[in-house]
Amino acid sequence: MVDLIAKRYVNALLGSSTPQTRADYSETLNTISSIFSNKDIASFIASPVVEKDKKISLVIDSLGDNIDATMKNFIRVVGENGRLELVPAISKMLNYEIQKDTNKYDGKVYSSGSLTQDELNSLEERLKAHTGSQIALTQVDDSFDGMKVVVEDLGIEVNFSKQRVKEQLIEFITKALS
Repeated sequence: MVDLIAKRYVNALLGSSTPQTRADYSETLNTISSIFSNKDIASFIASPVVEKDKKISLVIDSLGDNIDATMKNFIRVVGENGRLELVPAISKMLNYEIQKDTNKYDGKVYSSGSLTQDELNSLEERLKAHTGSQIALTQVDDSFDGMKVVVEDLGIEVNFSKQRVKEQLIEFITKALS
């Protein structure tokens, strides 16, 4: 249900913007989404006791002068409809649509060890050859015993786990001995 409602707002933004303003809108919505990660602000926005105008003012004022009239009106409409808590979903969906239009996606590499920039570039090139899309990978230090590459918006998850290989090897040996 949330996705259906968010999709309507995203379609409205996409229909009334150019590729450059879409990027600006995405950046603004990402900023608002990061503000919503604060539990106090999120509970303030979700509270039915607080007036809509106060919620809208909080969001608009938090952006300072970095907001154009169209985005200000967009936030006002979302707020007047009582849907400010959907901004993170709208932001995520707008980012996805922009990535789909430009055929450029972001991905993450989870690894306990550090990869060089050349290794990341090599992974990006292999993923590009496989998907036909430009993929920018960032490394996330993790305790994962192996390596995992995730490009969420393309539905790609590839991993190599030392533990899984060990389990498969033991299973293969026990089957061979049986």
